[in-house]
Amino acid sequence: MSNFDKTPGWLDWYAGPSKPRLQLPAGAVDAHCHVFGPGGRFPYAPERKYTPCDASHEQLFALRDHLGFARNVIVQATCHGADNSALLDALAHSDGRARGVATVRRSVSDAELERMHALGVRGVRFNFVRRLVDFTPKDELMEIAGRIHRLGWHVVVYFEAADLPDLWDFFTALPTPVVVDHMGRPDVRQPVDGPEFSRFIRLMAEHPNVWSKVSCPERLSVAGPPALNGEAAPYRDVLPFARRLVETFPDRVLWGTDWPHPNLKDHMPDDGLLVDFIAGIAPTAQQRQALLVTNPMRLYWPEAA
Repeated sequence: MSNFDKTPGWLDWYAGPSKPRLQLPAGAVDAHCHVFGPGGRFPYAPERKYTPCDASHEQLFALRDHLGFARNVIVQATCHGADNSALLDALAHSDGRARGVATVRRSVSDAELERMHALGVRGVRFNFVRRLVDFTPKDELMEIAGRIHRLGWHVVVYFEAADLPDLWDFFTALPTPVVVDHMGRPDVRQPVDGPEFSRFIRLMAEHPNVWSKVSCPERLSVAGPPALNGEAAPYRDVLPFARRLVETFPDRVLWGTDWPHPNLKDHMPDDGLLVDFIAGIAPTAQQRQALLVTNPMRLYWPEAA
């Protein structure tokens, strides 16, 4: 899938995914996915922590159609740093069916923010996972948040569950909606009602501007089984965590494939089976309508919601 040196051990995305058995509601949104390069057109950032396979917007949109989604939210991948060229190119070729979450620096101009808004960017991502990025000072991030708030954008945050106590005050001071990637990466070996996940539930309960993506079971699971070979009940250890959030905060949850699944070490899931996993975390049609249509449309396409 690539003609350059990938990170050793890199797992390429799953070719030929199954067709989901779950019938998605009309207008469903894959609210977390990425594009990588292609590296020949959109070089990867010199400061990157990994070199991925290529994953173009043409391949992403083909997957969207195959899985039965209507729209995508494309999140800037850390391998591209703050160069959003690949993301913006994908948005420009989406016929209005994709929105974006960018990575920006303090030096970004107002004119560039306006250009990104016109192309469909509606948020910025702040990454606090040390193995993926070098931290940006919080005062710089707060300044960025103030600037993008004026555009009606939101902040997406990615962090490890153990770091939430240190990040709590920063997150709760942000002036925008705050969307947490992948449930704040809980340790699913702990009880769903244990202190760690209860802290995250409390964050959302006390701060109604905080949303969560109930995504990435393949990244969080310890016991599996993986979404491969037609497995009808994968990632059983993650299920209670995602379901708890869907039941407790039905109007502030999102779901996404995370295609092309960067930095997975153990296996690469079948994206069709990942879609079927939604039936377990959102068992009712009403829950799936909110998770996949109403909520992402309100956040990313409010003019059409």
